[in-house]
Amino acid sequence: MAELNWIPATEGDETEYLEVAFGDDGNVYIRENHRPDEVVVTTDAKWDAFVLGVKAGEFDHFVEGVE
Repeated sequence: MAELNWIPATEGDETEYLEVAFGDDGNVYIRENHRPDEVVVTTDAKWDAFVLGVKAGEFDHFVEGVE
């Protein structure tokens, strides 16, 4: 795998968070910062659909009532 520029998905003092990297191969790579060798790979198109779903509130029911 080529060198990837990992972007943390959170700002602040969180000890565990997701990191995302966009490869030159058209794939999106996702990992947890405390498990950097375990990487999930998806396509740009699937990532874009996921982001649109998040923005549209399609996943809000997963966190309702969570504080």
